[in-house]
Amino acid sequence: MNSVNIRINGKDIICPEGANVMHVAIEKGFDIPNLCYDQRLSPTGACRLCIVEMEGRPGVHTSCTMKAAEGLSITTESEKLSALRKSTLELIFSEHKATCTSCDREGACSLQDYAYRYGAAEDRFPSIVKGGLSDNYTEGGIAIGYDVEKCIRCMRCVKICDEVQGAEAITLEGRSGNVVVNTPFSMLLTDSSCEMCGQCVDTCPTGALYAKAAKGKGRVRTMEKVRTTCLYCGVGCQLDLNIGADGKLVKVTSEPGVIPNDGNTCVKGRFGFDFIHRDERLTVPLIREGEAFRESTWDEAFDLVARRFSGIKEKHGSEALAGLTSAKSGNEDNYIMQKFVRTQFGNNNIDHCARLCHASTVAGLARAFGSGAMTNSIDEFSDTPLIFVIGSNTTENHPVMGIKIRKAVAEGKTKLIVADPRKISLTDIAHIHLQQKPGSDVALINAMMYTIIDEKLHDRDFIKSRTEDYELMEAAVMKCPPEFAEKVSGVPAEDIRAAARLYAAAESASIVYSMGITQHTTGTDNVLSLANMAMLTGNVGKPFAGVNPLRGQNNVQGACDMGGLPDVYPGYQKVHLPESKAKFEKAWGVSLSDKPGLTVNEIMHDVGSGKIKGLYVFGENPVLSDPDTNEVVKSLKKTDFLVVQDIFLTETAELADVVLPARSFAERDGTFTNTERRVQVYREAVLAPGESKPDWEIITGVANRMGADWNYNSASEIMDEIASVTPIYGGISYERIADVGLQWPCPDKEHKGTAVLHQGKFSRGLGKFHPVDYLPQQELPDEEYPLILTTGRMLQHWHTGTMTRKSEVLHGIVPEGHIQISPADAGRLGIGPEDKVKVSTRRGEIEIAADVTDRMKEGVVFLTFHFKESPANALTIAALDPIAKIPEFKACAVKIEKI
Repeated sequence: MNSVNIRINGKDIICPEGANVMHVAIEKGFDIPNLCYDQRLSPTGACRLCIVEMEGRPGVHTSCTMKAAEGLSITTESEKLSALRKSTLELIFSEHKATCTSCDREGACSLQDYAYRYGAAEDRFPSIVKGGLSDNYTEGGIAIGYDVEKCIRCMRCVKICDEVQGAEAITLEGRSGNVVVNTPFSMLLTDSSCEMCGQCVDTCPTGALYAKAAKGKGRVRTMEKVRTTCLYCGVGCQLDLNIGADGKLVKVTSEPGVIPNDGNTCVKGRFGFDFIHRDERLTVPLIREGEAFRESTWDEAFDLVARRFSGIKEKHGSEALAGLTSAKSGNEDNYIMQKFVRTQFGNNNIDHCARLCHASTVAGLARAFGSGAMTNSIDEFSDTPLIFVIGSNTTENHPVMGIKIRKAVAEGKTKLIVADPRKISLTDIAHIHLQQKPGSDVALINAMMYTIIDEKLHDRDFIKSRTEDYELMEAAVMKCPPEFAEKVSGVPAEDIRAAARLYAAAESASIVYSMGITQHTTGTDNVLSLANMAMLTGNVGKPFAGVNPLRGQNNVQGACDMGGLPDVYPGYQKVHLPESKAKFEKAWGVSLSDKPGLTVNEIMHDVGSGKIKGLYVFGENPVLSDPDTNEVVKSLKKTDFLVVQDIFLTETAELADVVLPARSFAERDGTFTNTERRVQVYREAVLAPGESKPDWEIITGVANRMGADWNYNSASEIMDEIASVTPIYGGISYERIADVGLQWPCPDKEHKGTAVLHQGKFSRGLGKFHPVDYLPQQELPDEEYPLILTTGRMLQHWHTGTMTRKSEVLHGIVPEGHIQISPADAGRLGIGPEDKVKVSTRRGEIEIAADVTDRMKEGVVFLTFHFKESPANALTIAALDPIAKIPEFKACAVKIEKI
């Protein structure tokens, strides 16, 4: 883009040609009054406050609608402009009921500030009474309130819902002085496209739209804002926790311009943190006596845990102990937990829920590229020429990433291909939707590659210079023409060809996937197939391309990085390699085992068989998250000694011998690593309840009772140790990541982080093609169990519901689960909307209400796993991917009967 010279108030400025003049002015420190401007939105010029005078042109002009051009010269303040702004403000006050003395925004309101600056009178013009309003304009919404008397009709809420969120849920209605915002917040979500994200609240300049839970709990100017990283999905949104005078969280805001989310949030990030102050929080250690718990001191709990674990180790050997670490907790906690298991238990029996979501990503991408992580960066999605989304309901599971994709498609920047067994929201805007059967992904991807090779659309120069074993992959792919894939997947052969051509023709193409790809017995094969297709077309090692797994929980990436896996130390240094073992023995001062440990599924099996006697579960809830719930519960009940460390008494904690109370992310300092490998800070913002402690401090307390001599004083100190033993984190320190974080690999203190992996060469040298043949799912439908069940998450809840179901807003929006079923299947079974049904597999059964929807493919049903009343994993099969040992959550055979 060309640069031009413009002048603002006599000062020469160089900026991009065509840039928004108001945005440039604000960036350069000029204060131009505005009420309808938001840097995320297209300009409207609605409020008329940003008027400026332009040299050589008479009259006044709105700077927010002005584009920078060579020689442009403007004046932002003059007597004429001040007089016009004063009159405009006085007109605004005729429709804005000024109640500054009782308004939460008092002291932090632009309208109030401008009125004071220009001496605007509140009563110069007759007040406009907004009459004839429907019941929609009430306080009836569960999360968002609308005060029509404060609305100045600036259009910001309408535009952010349309242009950024892509929901188009808000409109204006009425005429003349009765024009108001048609708010959907009191409606059921089934009656509206509103996602309750709160973007409208965030952009509203006057407080007309507000978070209901925050009303009357403090004025904005008196609240302390603490910048932190969101606790939910792997995007790593930067949020500001607004803390009231009583030290409690009042509301959540987010600052535009800050990466990776640019001020945008989802409903969980905006309204889902009230769990922090719930009365059910664990506050003291609990020790089981008979069928009940009693409270204890930390000393008693530490002594008991250390004594029992040490006794099991002495009597049965180190292999009788295991630990689960947590993708919800920070890097420092995960580092300390895996260090504890390896140094105090004396084995490598440490794993976490990555085994249940992205173990096949780590295994597959490491084999193909040398690194099992997202290759590119989140910001690229806004400008990527083509995005292929497969096995990811992005707008629900990674909402801020989803709105980037929606916005890019709406602006015409991006072509979109979606492969998903359901019609998700992205399929509504996709150029091609490939609605495959669960478990048929390899056939679909191989058929796309067949087309690319057959029609000579592949990048032969990239293949020759940067890869190996192409011929082996080609031989496997050419056995899978689109006609074969059509029989297996149900996707028409011509649609497969059209998708392949569109992907291969793009200047750059990005593959985006999530657990729809990974949670299969063929999960590693699925990932290898996607890596094959990216290398086949030269779409690795450059911007706007790559293979980009969206990590599920907030710190799945970090927990893996920290060595929360049975076969690697921090930084993916293999435990069986003598040099790795020697390095960590020297760093930690103990002898270590070189035998890879057990995965979470193997741990649960050995707990059930009696081989593992003692289990330390930190921040995980396997009763709801693991496959075949009934068997998991039976196994845990057999454990000689079970310790659970969490913030609530989870379904797993209810089975424990000792429960240790941890602090939430808002009550301590630490770091998470998001899906794009960005290490980000979260900060202490509120006081912790009772005697709860940071996770790393609890684990250290147990370790020291077992003979360790650890003397950590802060999370920052632990990060320094992490950097000293983990090359990809070598340049990470709290000082360097305080603002926006850094993306690993970041090997030293001068390194700026890595936005795109594998540029020039792959981490393993040459990218490696793998021949992958289609294999059917482990359990196919039959006469007794004729439907395929696939599972996943929804927008309003997260994981096992430990936090979101304790949020009044989130639980209030979706209080119970439903099973989605196609109209054809529902009609055949005599099932109507909301009918109670029994869902059965060979492992168990549940009762749940039906959601009859045309978003489901005939023969396939969908269930979330957030609800303990109808646990999806009472149904799922425990069959495992032979390489990654990940369970097949995404496909099993079920039958449904109307109750």
